[in-house]
Amino acid sequence: MIVIPAVDIRQGKCVRLLQGRQDAETVFADDPAAMALRWAEIGARLIHVIDLDGAFNQRPKNLQAIKKIIDTIDTPIQVGGGIRDMKTIREYMALGVGKVIIGTEAIRNPELVKRAAQDYPGRVVVAIDARNGKVAIEGWTETTRVSAVDLAKKFEDCGVSTINFTDIHRDGMQTGPNIHQTRRLAEAVTVPVVASGGVSTLKDIENLLSLETIGVTGVITGKALYSGSLDLKAAIALTEGPV
Repeated sequence: MIVIPAVDIRQGKCVRLLQGRQDAETVFADDPAAMALRWAEIGARLIHVIDLDGAFNQRPKNLQAIKKIIDTIDTPIQVGGGIRDMKTIREYMALGVGKVIIGTEAIRNPELVKRAAQDYPGRVVVAIDARNGKVAIEGWTETTRVSAVDLAKKFEDCGVSTINFTDIHRDGMQTGPNIHQTRRLAEAVTVPVVASGGVSTLKDIENLLSLETIGVTGVITGKALYSGSLDLKAAIALTEGPV
């Protein structure tokens, strides 16, 4: 299992939102690239970058900030937020992004996911963000009737790299990850699952490690790192051995 630091970008700054709410923002740094470098130097093997403006406006808005991250660090990044078509996916790949994350379009246009995974095998991530087990889209502003498990099953055997599963009620709340729902999803599919939402302490990482044998291969954490309740070096040591 790997620990994946999150760098969320809004209006060019590194921020965190509580449960994805635009009115619950905390700015942690003016320079997202400097923050990504901090996590990379500690030993992160992958950085999770979300263009929040892109998520809310349905197209990328922070390309320059993302390019600066790529130019600043050697660590690969995965990028999501506003990815709605192959043109955007190709632009990100040309920019040097390691993986693209597709969320809303996994519901609206699953063929886009399958085509992208075919064109870029191992470099497409499906983001499944759920409230009470139901998938939310459009920057988490709309909750569908589709279950997280049913959506995940649509992308078996099509070349998707991983499924990022977020429990929205726990995102940014530091109340611990939803172990039950994460387990349920991981047991339902063969695609590797990355857990997100609610991580606060090393104990939360330990709890997720118990799911590694059923296919949970990583954990994304943001606010816990920024608030200091989770030490990235210690978390990496716990999951991978000393850096």
